[in-house]
Amino acid sequence: MAAISNSLSLKHAFSLSRPQRPFFTPAPSSTSIKFKRCYAAFANENREYVIVGGGNSAGYAARTFVEHGLADGRLCIVTKEPYAPYERPALTKAYLFPPDKKPARLPGFHTCVGSGGERQTPEWYKENGIEMLYEDPVKDIHIENQTLTTNSGKLLKYGSLIIATGCTASRFPEKIGGNLPGVHYIRNVADADALILSLEKAKKVVVVGGGYIGMEVAAAAVGWNLDTTIIFPEDKLLQRLFTPSLSRRYEELYQKNGVKILKGASIKKLEAGSNGHVAGVELGDGSIVEADTVIIGIGAKPAVSPFESVGLNTDVGGIQVDGLFRTRIPGIFAVGDVAAFPLKIYDRISRVEHVDHARRSAQHCVKALLSAQTHTYDYLPYFYSRVFEYEGSPRKVWWQFFGDNVGEAVEIGNFDPKIATFWIESGKLKGVLLESGSPEEFQLLPKLARSQPVIDKAKLQNATSVEEALEIARASLQGEAAV
Repeated sequence: MAAISNSLSLKHAFSLSRPQRPFFTPAPSSTSIKFKRCYAAFANENREYVIVGGGNSAGYAARTFVEHGLADGRLCIVTKEPYAPYERPALTKAYLFPPDKKPARLPGFHTCVGSGGERQTPEWYKENGIEMLYEDPVKDIHIENQTLTTNSGKLLKYGSLIIATGCTASRFPEKIGGNLPGVHYIRNVADADALILSLEKAKKVVVVGGGYIGMEVAAAAVGWNLDTTIIFPEDKLLQRLFTPSLSRRYEELYQKNGVKILKGASIKKLEAGSNGHVAGVELGDGSIVEADTVIIGIGAKPAVSPFESVGLNTDVGGIQVDGLFRTRIPGIFAVGDVAAFPLKIYDRISRVEHVDHARRSAQHCVKALLSAQTHTYDYLPYFYSRVFEYEGSPRKVWWQFFGDNVGEAVEIGNFDPKIATFWIESGKLKGVLLESGSPEEFQLLPKLARSQPVIDKAKLQNATSVEEALEIARASLQGEAAV
């Protein structure tokens, strides 16, 4: 799930966004574990540090507090979810695998396993003296008094506040069927669990949206051997990133896996059957696509409520911060999807919806808050996707993109299995995408995108393989270093 919004009008802007029985087994408590403290039990409402939000950013921020020795008895995390922070990308990938294909389940993907770090289960927070307030979202803030009020009426007085509320899924209006039984949106474990219950009984699935979520959910539905259709209004998959040629190749891959693609299609409404459950999707031309399960993946909105008074960015959305993630209010910070921050490398204000930024922004913010760190955040846009990775899949797909997709695109490779796309503007390499690369090849991509070397476009266009093209790019990088 990923997106980037910019204050400038870009040629390309990236836009990748509880059942009766839970689909995981919580980590059991153990009386043999010696906790530093069972909970950071505050005698009153005062908290030195408060994080609002329970997603990726909260988990990585908590780890950084622990690394600085300033979590125990000082840090409180307030979340609307019943779970400790987890790696959200799993929800549209391995979490949706059918039972016989080894689906991901908690506690397996709590933060910070996604970056190779420790698995921070609920016990980890207890061991480190971090107070966790579950299922009790903040409903109000009083900036002058530095207090938060939760839904349950709990009053929290903070010294420093980090807003890490992420995004909420964009929804279809109720009047066109957006809330019908069988219609799903995915932002958290409860959403994914509800979708799995539907997939277990489904026969015909419609995925609305041709971006990251749509592509990943459709690939997962194929693993369930379901009749699957993707519908989107654009003329190609992942329009804001893929070139027309690259989109065509991925469309062919999905069609080979049995997915039907309806592009350039508008939706008039979602139809209900006689039982009130979704039964189909009515398109703008009046035709009906039958469906007993519909997943809406049309983007997300920054979850700024109730923090509007902290200061919003009206161009890209979200809460405006500086390069240290400070808002205009002293002592209040914002990180992750909800933060509108200076994207230093391209000199513009952006808001990035991606797990990599969620992790890095949280760590940078806490280090700046707790130490003498004063250098500004210097993020390099990075996006990736992994689909068809379940057991038995004839082809597993994994691509990575770094940089900016501006300028002319040069595509090398035949997608069997590799393909690479290079974006060149004013003679400089601005962005690069690679499918099915080796670990060493993927490691080269951020170096190229950050350095933006001058590259011989004609020589690149004449490359006969992805490997040769990457060597040409590598040589350009080395040439820049020698100057």
